[in-house]
Amino acid sequence: MGEIDFKNETQPEQLRMFMKALLNDLRALEHLVANDMIEKGVRRIGAEQELFLVDQAWRPAAASPRVLERLDPERFKTELAQFNLEFNLQPIPFGGDCLRVLEKDFDEHLQEVRTAAQSCDVRALLVGILPTLRMSDLDLANMTPVPRYHALNEALKALRGEDFVFRINGVDELISKHDSVMVEACNTSTQFHFQTGTDEFANLYNIAQVVAGPVLAAAVNSPLLFGRRLWAETRIAVFQQAVDTRKPGDNPLAQASRVSFGTQWVEQSAVEIFREDIARFRVVMGMDVDEDPFEVIEAGGVPKLKALQLHNSTVYRWNRPCYGISEGKPHLRIENRAIPTGPTVLDEVANAAFWFGLMSALTANHPDIRDVTEFDDAKRNFFAAARLGLEAPLIWLHGEKMPAPVLILRELLPMASEGLLRAGVDHDDVERYLGVIRGRVGSGQTGTQWLVDSLGEMKDEGSENERLCALTAGIHKRQLEGKPVHEWTLAKLDEAGGWKNSYQRVEQYMATDLFTVHADEVIDLAANLMDWRRVRHIPVEDDQHHLVGLISYRSLLRFLAHDLPHGKDAPVPVSEVMQKNPIFISPETPTLEAIRIMRRDRVSCLPVVKNGTLVGMVTDRDFMEIAAELLESHLRE
Repeated sequence: MGEIDFKNETQPEQLRMFMKALLNDLRALEHLVANDMIEKGVRRIGAEQELFLVDQAWRPAAASPRVLERLDPERFKTELAQFNLEFNLQPIPFGGDCLRVLEKDFDEHLQEVRTAAQSCDVRALLVGILPTLRMSDLDLANMTPVPRYHALNEALKALRGEDFVFRINGVDELISKHDSVMVEACNTSTQFHFQTGTDEFANLYNIAQVVAGPVLAAAVNSPLLFGRRLWAETRIAVFQQAVDTRKPGDNPLAQASRVSFGTQWVEQSAVEIFREDIARFRVVMGMDVDEDPFEVIEAGGVPKLKALQLHNSTVYRWNRPCYGISEGKPHLRIENRAIPTGPTVLDEVANAAFWFGLMSALTANHPDIRDVTEFDDAKRNFFAAARLGLEAPLIWLHGEKMPAPVLILRELLPMASEGLLRAGVDHDDVERYLGVIRGRVGSGQTGTQWLVDSLGEMKDEGSENERLCALTAGIHKRQLEGKPVHEWTLAKLDEAGGWKNSYQRVEQYMATDLFTVHADEVIDLAANLMDWRRVRHIPVEDDQHHLVGLISYRSLLRFLAHDLPHGKDAPVPVSEVMQKNPIFISPETPTLEAIRIMRRDRVSCLPVVKNGTLVGMVTDRDFMEIAAELLESHLRE
């Protein structure tokens, strides 16, 4: 999005001026397309890399401002959260040693980030969603202190009119609510660009839609969010809901999400997409536009179309059309935004080779891909791949149905090889990078499968947070080794460097699978829950899941022994027994502080509350387990 003078969307006069500039930019693009002024006959590829920063405890590290001070600002950029950053690679001609050059550029840039991060006592990590990420990390305090991010957040919140709600179902279920767009920071991706001429744009864009599902099925790397096992590529569901400005309710109008796969094929040109996005999605931010694109064109120059580019950056198609300028000439390109970061640079370049090869082959073999497939099948494939990865059933050309691995191994890898060789890519490189896809799909070990299997192997060991730290440490170790993910051994619990990293804050070990009661319910239910679940404390919530009280086994025994007022069989409400206004802590509370509070206030249980909502519980038994771990560790040393 660049460093731009944004105007908040509550300033209608500036936004009206921006809309005029946006429409003028669109007319200028129409003029460039109609008069064959867009660069053609040139195929360039490019990439952008997003990544996470983690601290020595494998938790997200809000360190990007410090890390970026040590890096070239032209190539390394901020992201929404301070625990993310991005770097951009220079576009290169498609052909010859382009894949090898792409890998070399990735490696060199990543090494620069690693060196800068090390000087700040943090690490760089390639992963679609960081396993150790917690909801508390998505606080606005971790938003990068750049005006455009705060402007975007305020604008999208105003359009939404209420908190963003998330509901994702997989093996586990996640139902959550958040008051900002910071949930978008859960995701990192590796975005690939494919330059196209005007006359071929429509077919190439439609082909990008057709291959999106199979390529994603082979590349999935993000099955976990907040410890829940969700989609094979959970990023797809998260991002769609993270910036969804549609208000839930009974609106009879069909509304589109700002994050989407699209609704139909492109008929003739990129202009169709830009028109649709301007028509469907309100301007959320403005800028001062000092360029008249038609004056620039008349003077023999190339317009920057800043307003068009800004609005395009706030509409998040999984395949996004982009306008740009290369070597003084205007161009169009297709940006693939669906592929996750990681697991290694080699895996990422293999994903790119697979996508570039399919794009090249299909455009040569099918002048109009719409003749051999349906849009709904392409869209269905994409979301099936996001949910199920290699377990997805896919529909290929002419309606042929087959499992994802069969389609990829039997049909698509030979096709991608043909496309790369047709483009003049070196034969040995084609074999190397597509061989990674072949090994990954043949073994079934995608990044997602490695994470799920590693977690399963550790299911009876340590706490949940210890396991998540071990996954994160395991990813980092194997990335440095450089082997592709299908050759990785499963993560082990001890890879995180000891149990201490998992007990620094209460959110790392608090119980979240809680049984609660309502103040109006009968006290007998609370007594039975204590017996059935073998717990000594039951939180009391209201209808909005706000903590309103706490029942302990001591208060229950005291009531039964001394305070029973209604006779033996009279139903007594929880409200008459519960402790009102109990002491509570936040998820970010350091463990030592929680222990001090317990000792000071002589309590054996602390509910954990975030924004008024009960999110967990810690008890004195948790601290006894920590003490036991500490003693065992000391004895081993």
